[in-house]
Order: sequence, then C-alpha cells, then structure tokens
Amino acid sequence: MSHRAFARIAVVALALAPVGVSAAETSDYPTEARVDYVLACMGANGQTRDAMTRCACSVDTLASVLPYDRYIQAETILSMRQGLGQGASMFRSVKMYDDIIADLRRAQAEAEVRCFK
Repeated sequence: MSHRAFARIAVVALALAPVGVSAAETSDYPTEARVDYVLACMGANGQTRDAMTRCACSVDTLASVLPYDRYIQAETILSMRQGLGQGASMFRSVKMYDDIIADLRRAQAEAEVRCFK
C-alpha cells in the first residue's frame, strides 16, 4: 500500500472516530493500555513504589479527562508525525490533528498537576 493510500485511510478512520463520549465510556481504558502507560511512565520516573503510585494516578487522571478513543487518535497522530515523506507531512499540517494533540497535552498537564506536584 502506498503512503498516499495509507494516509487517506488514516484520515478517514480519524474522521469517523467518535469525538463525544459519555462519562461512563470516558474511563473505559483497557487494562493493557493502563499497564503500558504505567510501565512507560515508571521508565521515565524511576522504578520505585512512589513512581508506580504517581504513574497510576496519572493514567487514572488521563482517563477521567480524555476519552480512550481520543487518546488513541492522539497517540496515532503523534506516531505518524514521526515518519518521513508526504504521509507524515500531512499529519503535521492538519489543524484538526493539532486540536486532538492539544487535548492530549491538556490531559497530561492535568495529570502532572494532580499526581506529580
């Protein structure tokens, strides 16, 4: 599949993904996603019990602020922006993608304030 075709599929998938999610679905992060987040967070903040507690708080805060679908969209966009070529360039130049990333950054900032200060 060409980069151009892949980029078109990614755009359609992101456009069709739900933006508004009910409060019950907001905290519906799968266990695997929570564990991955905590392990990565502990890798950056130390392999201590305190770091684990703070990282668990962080992912819980993230989940309370940002719906899981929106989190996945943001992580996908960030990943695609790291690539090369026209496909990656498209992910860097679309305003809608900047807004999705901004939502993630706001949720991360909230988690930082609640859990690491």
